[in-house]
Parts: sequence; C-alpha cells; structure tokens
Amino acid sequence: MKPELIDRLNQINRTFYSTFATSFSETRESARELEVILPYIADGARVLDLGCGNGRVAKLVERHRRDVAYLGVDSSADLIAKCKMQDAGRKLQGAEFLVADMVEPDWTRKLTGAPFGRVLLLAVLHHIPGGDVRARILRQARDLLAPQGRIVVSTWQFMDNERMRKKIVPWSVVGIDERELEVADALLNWKRGGEGLRYCHWIGEDEMRELAARAGLNVVEMFRAGGREGDLSLYAIMTATD
Repeated sequence: MKPELIDRLNQINRTFYSTFATSFSETRESARELEVILPYIADGARVLDLGCGNGRVAKLVERHRRDVAYLGVDSSADLIAKCKMQDAGRKLQGAEFLVADMVEPDWTRKLTGAPFGRVLLLAVLHHIPGGDVRARILRQARDLLAPQGRIVVSTWQFMDNERMRKKIVPWSVVGIDERELEVADALLNWKRGGEGLRYCHWIGEDEMRELAARAGLNVVEMFRAGGREGDLSLYAIMTATD
C-alpha cells in the first residue's frame, strides 16, 4: 500500500476519534466482554495496553483487583485525556497513560517500563492500514515482551457479522479508489452523536497466523468471543518464537 494512502486512511481514523471521543467512550463503558482476557493477566505482570481507548482494561484489572503495573497507549489525545481524568479516582497503583501513534515507525521510543509480561492489542490492529505496518507493529510488540511473555490480540470479525456488514459504505464516499486498497479493507459508518467513518481491515484466522509468523510470533491459542452474538471478536494468544 502506498504511504500516502496509509496516511489518508490513518487520518480518517484520527478524525473519527477526535470528533467522536465522547460518544465512542460511552459505548465502551463496560469492560465485561473483556473478562475473557483475565486468565492471561497474572498478578505482578507489567501490562502494556496498545490502543487502550478509554481505559477499559485499566477498569477491568482494578475491578478484579489484579496487582499489575499498567501502561495504556493510544493515538487519540482526547481518549487519553479521558483516561487520565478517570484514573484520578482509581486505586490502581502505577497506572499510566501515554499518547503515541503506532503507525509512526519510532513510536516505541516514547515508552518506559519495558519489558512487559503482557502486551495487549485489543480491537486495534484492524484499524491499522497496510499489512506491512500491521506486521511491523506486532514485531515491535514482540520486542517489548519479557521472557515467557504473552501478546493478546483481538480483531473484529465484521465480515462474518450481518449487523456489522450493514455499516460498510462505499469507498467513493471519501473519494478513494478501492483498487488501491488491500483485500478486506472496509469503511464503516458511525451514527451515534453524529455521523462518522472509520477505516477497518478484516483479519481472519489465516491472516492472524500469517501476521504472527511475519512478526516472529507463535499463535498458541485462538478463540472467538464478544458482541451480542458472542463471536464478534477473534482472540489470539501469541508468544515469541525465540
């Protein structure tokens, strides 16, 4: 994918999260559907939550009294600001939040606290344009892992879900020729608190394993969970190959 197209797709998502930070956050208040990741977060772990959004994982580990050191990272300054405001009333020790855009090649320079026992990429990788960029981000996540660490990834299975497929709109809406895009790239609408658009890429089981292999990772477990239907997200648990 051409760099200028990657920039444009990334800007579509930046605009969305800047415009709809409040209404998006309201739809993500509950962290109960994320309880499926709790078995993979042990007490004492250093947790890096990439694409942390409004800090749902921070709420989750606090509610379940997990003794972890938590760092949440997101490209949206508006969402990180909300995380910090909410965190002022929390009891989670050592929780930190940082603005960093993973599409930028040197985003890891902003991080402190590595290595991490757990790196989470929940509902974020499918918003990253370009297969090479997604593989690079996974490789960078691997490089931040402590020995015996785990990466937990989830991606929306919107192509398999009739309710989500209805949100797909033509690329002509934003003046992009779909022939320049990768297979399974899509533009999804948003109609809460106004109308917006988000770039998404469908990552199924085969592509998940391919991305892991390119990043030097093994997929040790894969399952579906979440959403009204109970299978809206594909989860993959990964370990470093070396």
